[in-house]
Amino acid sequence: MPLECRVKAYIDHHHLLEKGEKYLVALSGGADSVALLLLLSRMGYDVEAVHCNFNLRGNEAQRDEDFCQQLCLRLDMVLHRAHFDTRSYASLHKVSIEMAARELRYAYFESLRRDLDRTGICVAHHNDDNVETVLINLIRGTGLHGLTGMSPRNGHILRPLLCVDRQDIVRYLQRMEQPYVTDSSNLTNDVVRNKLRLDVIPLLKEINPAVVGNISKTIHRLDEASKMLDNALDTAIQKVVLHREKNEDKFPTSLSLSIEALQRTPSPEYTLFHLIKDFGFTPAQIEQIATNRDLQTGRRWTSATHTLVIDRGKLLLRPTLSQEEQSREMRIPEEGTYVFKPNERFYVTSGTASPTFQPSKEPCLVHLDKEKVRFPLTVRHLREGDRFVPFGMKGSMLVSDYLTNGKRSFFDRQCQLVLTDADGCILWLVGQRTDNRFRIDTTTTTYLQIAFERREEG
Repeated sequence: MPLECRVKAYIDHHHLLEKGEKYLVALSGGADSVALLLLLSRMGYDVEAVHCNFNLRGNEAQRDEDFCQQLCLRLDMVLHRAHFDTRSYASLHKVSIEMAARELRYAYFESLRRDLDRTGICVAHHNDDNVETVLINLIRGTGLHGLTGMSPRNGHILRPLLCVDRQDIVRYLQRMEQPYVTDSSNLTNDVVRNKLRLDVIPLLKEINPAVVGNISKTIHRLDEASKMLDNALDTAIQKVVLHREKNEDKFPTSLSLSIEALQRTPSPEYTLFHLIKDFGFTPAQIEQIATNRDLQTGRRWTSATHTLVIDRGKLLLRPTLSQEEQSREMRIPEEGTYVFKPNERFYVTSGTASPTFQPSKEPCLVHLDKEKVRFPLTVRHLREGDRFVPFGMKGSMLVSDYLTNGKRSFFDRQCQLVLTDADGCILWLVGQRTDNRFRIDTTTTTYLQIAFERREEG
């Protein structure tokens, strides 16, 4: 089948492009991108070209840009150009030159797409690139999805040439008598992809000349298998996830998982990996969690951003409270309204305690004997060793023990606020219980009223 027909069938099968929509085509000047631009233009799609000059190869980089400009002039096509100081970016962000170029390129593509209101960005990855990507993932260590290669569509990035080989592209350009430029950096085996392309794959072809095609078929089979697995995984996850909170971008921030339901899945480790991999936990951590999920309440693991805790038959995942947040304090020198956090406020007032006055029984509204309280007050998080005398009791106890007895989770304890007086005595375990030493009794003449309000964020 002619290359044009194969590409058109691939586009239609995956619903990649539509007539009447406008697209950008990444044009480097190399064979792959030149072939993509010609194919889409000849098929009647509305496309404009985009060229990035990373200023890494001196005169050769300028040669590539000039070539792209001349090609687009001949095709009567708009060309958008961008120049980058790639080395400075790599140094500033502490990434490799290869990664810097990738980040700059795709950030520019997306910015231009939005500014011009284009439907998608077409890039010229082909079958050989896909095989190289899978081999790279395999070398670095990967799960099933890492063996399924690049997808035809990734957000606004479209890959219409994944169905063809590099040789097909070169033959097409030869038939069209269309020249292209060659990036000399692709001819040296100084990066992993080039080592695979120049050394490893030719060696594999000596073993089996059909190796690229065979790997490509395996990629397709694994992709189909992954769809079946994902469907089964989604069904299992519905039983495992007890609660899920998301941020404004609809990305999960907190999870509550049933350990019993997780253990009943065919692969608890893979299910757990799928659920928490995006929260910064390493595969080694996830393996450890999966094999220790039956340990006692309180066992916990941390990533750079989140903490996961075993808590009475559940796995609880929450954002880790920063040291700055944990050490936050607020001084209350007198009556008034005080903002502890944007969504948390304290209202402090006082009044006369009549003989018929009844203290509040609401968890977030308390009344204390004002004459027993010494200002300034302080709002802070719970600290190790904090003690108080729970309302109605005579002896003191550790606040941590009180919360544990009340079946409060690690995260509840971590976020727990206390209100103390000038002597450092806890007046109120906020939202939980007051200290018995400051209770209102028959001798109370003036009460101190403290209300706590927590609003839902967003």
